Amino acid sequence: MGFFALVLRGIVVLILAMYAQHSMVGQPAGAVSVPFVGCKSDGQVGPIEAPKGNARSVSVSPQAAPQLAYYESAEGLGVLVPRGWHCFRTYGSGGDALFVSPQPINLANLRFAGNAVELSRRLGGTFGRFDVAEVIARVFPAHHAFVRNVRQGFDLPASNFPAGPYPKDKLTYRSNRTVEYETPSGTDGLGTRSGVKKGSAPIDGVAMLIGKTPDLVLFSVRLPSGLTGLTPAIVGQLERDAPGFR
Repeated sequence: MGFFALVLRGIVVLILAMYAQHSMVGQPAGAVSVPFVGCKSDGQVGPIEAPKGNARSVSVSPQAAPQLAYYESAEGLGVLVPRGWHCFRTYGSGGDALFVSPQPINLANLRFAGNAVELSRRLGGTFGRFDVAEVIARVFPAHHAFVRNVRQGFDLPASNFPAGPYPKDKLTYRSNRTVEYETPSGTDGLGTRSGVKKGSAPIDGVAMLIGKTPDLVLFSVRLPSGLTGLTPAIVGQLERDAPGFR
């Protein structure tokens, strides 16, 4: 092999190695352990202490794992989020929500204009059915029978359940029960149905129907600019965990 061919081969190998290193961040690459963080709760029947737990096995790359921890509340609601953040869960008859933020959480104002993560679970067999029906009307056309049953059962107009996606949302369907989304900065969409409000950066996440009822899992993520490469790993882990939240 000539000199120039060797040089060219070396450049190609270097480029491929750099690309592989970059693409591994936030991508599943087998089971690794991350720290467990227990989250306190409060709601319908009063405060609940944070659960205790051991390191959690998750499917992320070894490069991403040192930046992440698994935050979990009582009743098993949990999310993979950057280390060193703060968490709290609220709950009631319609479902519950786990909030995680880089700043201490103000329970009097669970609305986040900056970076935050919210995981909500709305129960389709309780008062949460109205939220479930609203999201189904938006993004799960195969399940519109649920919307029709809610409307008929409570004599509600169709205008309560606007059909079709939010105009600016970018949707990626994984199945007729799972859709990943991006709500662009400064716009309303699936992402702003949570406590994570529209701001100068987009909101990413996933909406999922789980169980026969069904129930709704809605996940909203906005990370600091230096950590946005972790978003695919965080969303991917949530999709794997969500069936166990019932």
